[in-house]
Amino acid sequence: MGVAYCIDDVFVSPGREQLQPDQVQTELQRFSRACRLTTGDLQALQRKVSSQFGEEEAAIFRVHEAIVHDAAFSSKIRDCILRERLSADAALHRVLGEYTTLFSRTRDSYIKERVSDVRDVVLRLSAHLSEVLQPESPALPGPLVLVAKELLPSQVVVLGKREMIGIVTQSGGQTSHAAILARSRGIPAVSGVSGILNQVRTGDTVVVDGREGLVLVNPDPETESAYRKLQREFFLLKDELAANRDVQPVSADGQPVELFANVNNLADLKTAAAMGASGVGLYRTEYLFLTHRDVPDEQEQYQNYQKMIQRSPGGQITIRTLDLGGDKTVPYFGRRREANPFMGWRSIRLSFEHPEFFAAQIRAILRAAGETDDPSRVRIMFPMITTLEEIRRVRSMVRRIQRELAQQGIDSHRVPLGLMLEVPAAAISIDTLLSSVDFVSIGSNDLVQYLMAADRDNPKVSHLCQPLSPPVLRLLNSVIHTCNHYRKPVTLCGEMAGAPRAFVLLFAMGLRSFSMSPAFIPTIKELTSHLTRQRAAEVLQHALSLKTTRQVNRYMADQIAQIAPNLRLLDTA
Repeated sequence: MGVAYCIDDVFVSPGREQLQPDQVQTELQRFSRACRLTTGDLQALQRKVSSQFGEEEAAIFRVHEAIVHDAAFSSKIRDCILRERLSADAALHRVLGEYTTLFSRTRDSYIKERVSDVRDVVLRLSAHLSEVLQPESPALPGPLVLVAKELLPSQVVVLGKREMIGIVTQSGGQTSHAAILARSRGIPAVSGVSGILNQVRTGDTVVVDGREGLVLVNPDPETESAYRKLQREFFLLKDELAANRDVQPVSADGQPVELFANVNNLADLKTAAAMGASGVGLYRTEYLFLTHRDVPDEQEQYQNYQKMIQRSPGGQITIRTLDLGGDKTVPYFGRRREANPFMGWRSIRLSFEHPEFFAAQIRAILRAAGETDDPSRVRIMFPMITTLEEIRRVRSMVRRIQRELAQQGIDSHRVPLGLMLEVPAAAISIDTLLSSVDFVSIGSNDLVQYLMAADRDNPKVSHLCQPLSPPVLRLLNSVIHTCNHYRKPVTLCGEMAGAPRAFVLLFAMGLRSFSMSPAFIPTIKELTSHLTRQRAAEVLQHALSLKTTRQVNRYMADQIAQIAPNLRLLDTA
């Protein structure tokens, strides 16, 4: 429960509060400073990208620099500040809206896409503006609930600068990046709320119920009182569960499990340690690139991986190589118009197209791992592997780099190499891939959306992306059984791992290694202590006989209530 803070799709405040006359010159200077800093950023990017990728890839930043210095663009913003006494942030919001409307009227697809370049420039300018706060900017009272059209992965850095206790977005679903980022911080979130920005204004009181998927705006006193009571019960239970951080996760009949954390940065590592994680089961390295001012070179990456390894609980960490593409993009890889970007040029496919860039990341990880006492506790995972040829190509590249490092006195040959199982084709043929990898990690978020042919970020079809749907359960059961049969370590690192209903079924399938948002570790550890292999097997047998997702969900809700009644408040569909 908190005060709504509404923003548009580029995190620029649309506020319309007028400046005082004596503040106008200061605001113009603030905008000029942001332009100078943005120009410096773009020139540095041009040099760095040109040296790492080539002149063609660096050209996009020359275009962005030209936009910053474009007389029409800057004069529009200055006019808004001078004539209407708008803040620089509000002026940027106004001008971006004008360009968006103007470009949308043309039939020329190339010109239409240029609005994305203007957005990139506005993002950079607004980031620098936020470093110098607007004079006498009115502060909103109380904790804030972020209300936005969407939350892009590259905007996670903004979340770190503001204290948010809830997130509501118009687009996305349960496994959208907005939801995942919120869960990693233990923040209640509801995605896919159509038209929410038309119904909520900055300053409104908002209740975000992530359990039921509800958002209440300016509730009446009776409703607000009921939710405050629920909120107190929720936090009381979470505090009780947090006390188990030093308890080893073991089932009621003595079966140990590993509960790892999914992390994006060093801040998430702190949370993981505080929640009692066994280690890091997924370090998403793309956030290092998405939140970097330009391009992290090999040395910067090495230093980051070194810190992550050193601070990971037990020194155990699985590092995923770049998983860019789809909705996670950086401009120096270029913008390609694709009809289906989530099924196109992304992830390992993108890495293969930039072999030297890819090799620099692998080298940085191996250097950091090779300098530890036990390199085998640092694992490298490659995303979106589809064929045996791809994993062989990756292994060949890694072996070559390991030989080069060995000549420098760095032994990294014990670093395990694995694949992230996200593509149904790889899942179906998993038995043919296992001999070429040291471990498997199931990325259930993408695996579900590809299996169901439904974009998980599209509210119109996100209802199909249900981890408890019968086809998903049958495929997972087969994959886990095959990995166990061949004695190949297998982990699940999707959002399913932290969901009580799914956890019981995965445990029954024979999975013993789970990686989840840190905030869910205490809950799953408590649930494990109530489980036995026999009870879980009985539950799985019946669940696999059910025909619809709704039937499975209802059945599992009843089972959680029986197995661990104290966790009902934390159980969600």
